[in-house]
Amino acid sequence: MPSSTSMSAMRLHAAGTALSADSVARPVPQDHDILLQVLACGVCRTDLHVLDGELPDTRYPITPGHEVVGRVIECGRSVTNIRAGDRVGVPWLAHTCGICRYCRDGMENLCEFARFTGYTVDGGYAQFIVADARYCLALPARYTDAEAAPLLCAGLIGYRAYRAAGTGPNLGLYGFGASAHLLAQVARAEGRNVFAFSRPGDLESQQPSPA
Repeated sequence: MPSSTSMSAMRLHAAGTALSADSVARPVPQDHDILLQVLACGVCRTDLHVLDGELPDTRYPITPGHEVVGRVIECGRSVTNIRAGDRVGVPWLAHTCGICRYCRDGMENLCEFARFTGYTVDGGYAQFIVADARYCLALPARYTDAEAAPLLCAGLIGYRAYRAAGTGPNLGLYGFGASAHLLAQVARAEGRNVFAFSRPGDLESQQPSPA
């Protein structure tokens, strides 16, 4: 069993290899950080890109996972908006510079110097995770840990696209993965018509869902 200063983490040591269950030092929160006990962590297609070595400049070993729901254990001295005991979400975007042209224009998701959970900083496939409190998200109590986790990536990127699509009666979705199936539920709840587009010949995905 890990000691109070260590933890278990599923880490990737090289592209194309299996995750390894390692005992590592438990991270220590700095000024703007919070230490969380991981309650749930979803699996995203980007995690598979990390495992397959398809993203540039990946450092090894790395702990993947960026759809993280956690309980706050400890707060850095500069954290004022979150308290120990809170349940929060840790998304893909881990940190931005605040000064590049995208950050200045309110488009920090495109920051030229951004850091990303589970890719350039350790993610949520572990017992504990450290995250910058300024990029963590409050979670409604009505969602369970497992229900909230996918909303932290598929839900976020999907909703951003949904807002950009406008408010017309029809909505077209290209592909039908994690984001699209969440958006379809939102759109239908708002009375919109949903059309999903897939590749020619993709007969399996074109079949109607069973009743």
